[in-house]
Amino acid sequence: MLSASRRAILAGTAALATVLGRSPIAAGALAAPAAGVPPHSGPPRRRLALATDWRFLAGDVPFAALTDHEAAYAHAKAGNASGAAAEDFDDSAWASVSLPHDFALAQAPDPHANPDQAYRPRGPGWYRRSFRLDPAWQGGALTLVFDGIATNATVWLNGTLAARHFGGYTALAIDLAPFPRFGEEPNVLAVQVDASDSEGWWYEGAGLYRGVWIEHRPPVHIVRHGLVTRPVPLAGEAGAWTIPVTLDLANTTASPADVTVEARLLAPDGTPLAAARTALTLPAQDGALASLTLAVPAPRLWSPEDPALHRLETRVLVAGVESDREDCAIGLRTLRFTADRGLLLNGQPYPLKGVCAHQDHAGVGVAVPASLWDYRLRRLKAMGANALRTAHHAPAPELLDAADRLGMLVLAENRTLSAAPDALDALAELVRLGRNHACVLAWSLCNEESIQASAIGVALVRRMKALVRRLDPTRAVTAALNGAMEAQPNIADELDVVGFNYGRAAIDPYHAAHPDRPLLSSEDTSALMTRGAPTSDAAAHVIADDDSMAVAWGQTHGAAWAFLAQRPWLAGGFLWTGFDYRGEATPFGWPSQSSFFGAMDLCGFAKSAFHIRRALWLAEPVLTIWPHWTFPGQEGQPVSILVASNAQSVSLHLDGQEIARAPVHEGAARLRPVYAPGRLVARAWRDGALVAESACETAGPAVALRLLPDRTRITADRDDAVPVTVMAVDAQGRAVPIAQTGFALAITGGRILGVGNGDPNLALSEAPASDGRSAALALFNGLAQVIVCGEGAAGNTLELVARAANLAPAHCAVQVDPPRIATLPAIPPAQSLTEWRQAPASAQRPVPGQKLAEGDMNSWAWTKPGATQPSDPAARWVLLHVSFTPRRAVATAGGTLRFASLAGRAEIWLDGARIAVKDDPAPGPLRLPFPPGTGERQLDVLFDTLGTLSQTGTRFGIAGTVSLAPTVSANGSRIRS
Repeated sequence: MLSASRRAILAGTAALATVLGRSPIAAGALAAPAAGVPPHSGPPRRRLALATDWRFLAGDVPFAALTDHEAAYAHAKAGNASGAAAEDFDDSAWASVSLPHDFALAQAPDPHANPDQAYRPRGPGWYRRSFRLDPAWQGGALTLVFDGIATNATVWLNGTLAARHFGGYTALAIDLAPFPRFGEEPNVLAVQVDASDSEGWWYEGAGLYRGVWIEHRPPVHIVRHGLVTRPVPLAGEAGAWTIPVTLDLANTTASPADVTVEARLLAPDGTPLAAARTALTLPAQDGALASLTLAVPAPRLWSPEDPALHRLETRVLVAGVESDREDCAIGLRTLRFTADRGLLLNGQPYPLKGVCAHQDHAGVGVAVPASLWDYRLRRLKAMGANALRTAHHAPAPELLDAADRLGMLVLAENRTLSAAPDALDALAELVRLGRNHACVLAWSLCNEESIQASAIGVALVRRMKALVRRLDPTRAVTAALNGAMEAQPNIADELDVVGFNYGRAAIDPYHAAHPDRPLLSSEDTSALMTRGAPTSDAAAHVIADDDSMAVAWGQTHGAAWAFLAQRPWLAGGFLWTGFDYRGEATPFGWPSQSSFFGAMDLCGFAKSAFHIRRALWLAEPVLTIWPHWTFPGQEGQPVSILVASNAQSVSLHLDGQEIARAPVHEGAARLRPVYAPGRLVARAWRDGALVAESACETAGPAVALRLLPDRTRITADRDDAVPVTVMAVDAQGRAVPIAQTGFALAITGGRILGVGNGDPNLALSEAPASDGRSAALALFNGLAQVIVCGEGAAGNTLELVARAANLAPAHCAVQVDPPRIATLPAIPPAQSLTEWRQAPASAQRPVPGQKLAEGDMNSWAWTKPGATQPSDPAARWVLLHVSFTPRRAVATAGGTLRFASLAGRAEIWLDGARIAVKDDPAPGPLRLPFPPGTGERQLDVLFDTLGTLSQTGTRFGIAGTVSLAPTVSANGSRIRS
């Protein structure tokens, strides 16, 4: 069970740290109202992206060694972060980047680096961003969420350590309540990322590679991941369903809150289907669970073939006014693994036609925009797949959203077999993220662990399974095992479904020995091929694209599926892999950068396996000639042609004459016709009847480029990126499949995020120019891809141009609509002056410009901007001092010294010279021109509290932030120089 302090973080309020548990309140139960309690109102919940204008540095900024007492003393105190974590650190020379961001991909491949990380050096990096927060947000719950950081991260806000986190695949959620400033005062966020360590044996990228969000919830609210629903069919009533809904509520105010909770279910077409409400009292600075139940007589069920999503709307009302709301899409379906019929979906056998996949994509690495998950799932569905295993880690939130919407079952996999607190937190985060999603099929606890046949392994799995059961008792728990399942003790005995990775010879005996256990092929196939390659060339690291080669422990696509299809008691399987991925470039080393396992390459372009799987998985007629019919220089010679089909036999016809015929075996016919240019037609036959026909033609020399965007309308969000296919065409407009043409890209009205071509041996950078306006690459076997977005270009038309020597250029246009994601704007960088020292109050006027003795921690007090204090009639003068080195831009050209609020009568001194006098003791802002100058500068504020005493109730002090910005503007209305 999660600790109370952990629940407090998730709730967004430190007050919940004392809560040891909560009791559900039954639907319809009415709690007695607390007399005289005022309504609790506040601004609605907001979720704002911190997506743009990050300052970034690849590499480390080492912290200065602690070589003296003063430095060591300051280092040990809150708010005194040093180096790049400090508020006043000069990051003006750092690059400006947007998220998601994978800084490892920009590194040049190094043959001496880790091959499993695609020879990309990883290591450390730094991110910084400044922003302001709405003052109306004070009093509610405020959470900073990092959806994914690769890999080890330390986070500071306003110079105070906020969190440490290890693990690149689950979110880091930080309760911000103690840290932020509101209003005009800036907040400075600094993140140190260290990707030197790795969690896997594949390319993992580096940096803030998923979204970062500020989430505000009003004082009475639903906590993060606090909405839980587990729809189930109603026993004894055909077609009827019951939908229990639980809301984890929190109250951060000092008074009890009487709340009403409402839930409403809408059909996929928006028709209201059911509603319920309940009432309860939330204690002050505490919380409770609210439970409701909705009854639906005959809902439309969710499946990959019909991904019908209902909408669940929930509201929390205080005194009849909406305080918070949360909606989610839910799919109603039943899933049950059986030992004799495999998986049953909605009561019917449903073989899993699945793929395993890592998360990197051409051009962007692991910084996959949300829309690319949509694209990748659409490619998998076009192949006939109905399931995805997130090997071997938790998925991005956007992947689960797309899988719900498009119809793709997801086997959600945990990264680490461990019961360490941080590992259990990561597992809990995975389950909380996915438990409301219809797409989530089951939870996989681990993959191919060496201690799976040991007492330690069993103890770990038992604890992990118990955690999953507490958070989601409805789904099966499995794991991907690679042998020794009969050894004792064994984690296989603890699983609801036993997952086999390969191990074909062991599956039948295991099933015979354990006929009551559901079984699953959690990983199979591992066939090898290079997209578009007609023949193999080991010296060039090329493998024929014809499903003829697999690793020793695997099988070809045809053989792997035939094995599963012959065993209906198996729940189906997950081929390795749906897409190529960087790293693990079996069977080659340098310069191979990515695997050869994919049914598609890194861009999502089809290999022969894509069409073979369609033939094996789809009921509709399938007929595809592969790879093409363009073999210049091989006239009169036999060439290898694969025809993917689900017919019984196929024939080939060249310019009307039959030249070859062959039976179809395991999804494909393999033929060796004699090559001659012309029009090649394939015909598919079943029981002597023609059932399908497909053709391809010999392409001539390339004369032009062509650009084919996946979509022609996007929004001005970096997350709404579109892949654009680049190809060469001949004079008749036919694609030239053998073109290896180099090309250059230029864009207006948008940005290029990256380029790729699916070549597993590509040892070049896929990053665009630093401004995102241009890029260059070459076609690989006729194709390449560029990922573009309309970031910051709302209302414009994105125009992309591709050019190549001696070819006509290509143009494409994409309409850019206004952004759909609300963002929290960054503010221009300013140097914050935070480390002030205060001299003892004195009846005698002190001399500004004094410096303390080295190592003196106690003669002068430490103070931060934002505090005021009462005056002492016996001690009229108070001196505050700060020493600092201006950032480069200000040191060179000067800038503006800005006091957000200065209370009391004061003199401002710089480097021993008075530069301004504030006569008015009332609090107010102050702006002063700051002269250029290098080296350390001395700033003093001398308060004359006699002037303060003349104003009843007025206090003195630096009441707001003090900053130094590289702009020169002064407001002299309250300044006497």
